[in-house]
Amino acid sequence: MTVHFIGAGPGAADLLTLRGRDLIAASPVCLYAGSLVPEGVLAHCPAGARIINTAPLSLDEIIAEIAAAHAEGKDVARLHSGDLSIWSAMGEQIRRLRMSGIPFTVTPGVPSFSAAAAALEAELTLPGLAQSVVLTRTPGRASAMPEGEKLAAFAATGAVLAIHLSIHLLDKVVAELTPHYGANCPVAIVWRASWPDQRIVRATLATLDAALVAEMERTALILVGKTLGAADFDESRLYAADYDRRYRPVGAEPRFPEMP
Repeated sequence: MTVHFIGAGPGAADLLTLRGRDLIAASPVCLYAGSLVPEGVLAHCPAGARIINTAPLSLDEIIAEIAAAHAEGKDVARLHSGDLSIWSAMGEQIRRLRMSGIPFTVTPGVPSFSAAAAALEAELTLPGLAQSVVLTRTPGRASAMPEGEKLAAFAATGAVLAIHLSIHLLDKVVAELTPHYGANCPVAIVWRASWPDQRIVRATLATLDAALVAEMERTALILVGKTLGAADFDESRLYAADYDRRYRPVGAEPRFPEMP
């Protein structure tokens, strides 16, 4: 028996890895975060599967469901939204499973910031503008922020910020970032990225109106940085004609694959 932690993606049911799909289809028990995981993903569960919405459950209750499946020798698909590496609460579950000797695997998923960037048709790292993306959040009831992880400290680097779980503190976010990025810095807010009702608001730190996003809840992602919508940036050296690469040495004749 194995517990398969699976990143179920940001919202669209088809933004799921093939591995994740196959593991869901092979698991007679499925635990999913019902408030965020789309029901379309559950269509991959096998007939007769025990499907449990963990949204109303405590950690102890979730582990109890896993332990029951373990006693019956049944694999478990444990679905979390987005990718498991950030803000998934997977770590505390894995710690419990290790203590109980229950085996598990981890399958990554598409994170929300990637889906938001795709919706914006944006590359977040552009030469000469920004080469770093910081995934962060503001303090919340579930998790406090370590002392050194302040928005202002991240903003001082000039990196693109992908600010999660903070739409309810939008005015505070704008106030903290404006001194570092400037009032004209582009901002994009993507609500429910990749879901059918996805919404996008583009503005600057100066023009962003909190009233525009008043109906958006915690699933909205705030992106701030010079690369958003930028047209004036350097070209990468990667494809420059005089850039010597292993697969394209300078001076070598161009080689094309033979066509059938």
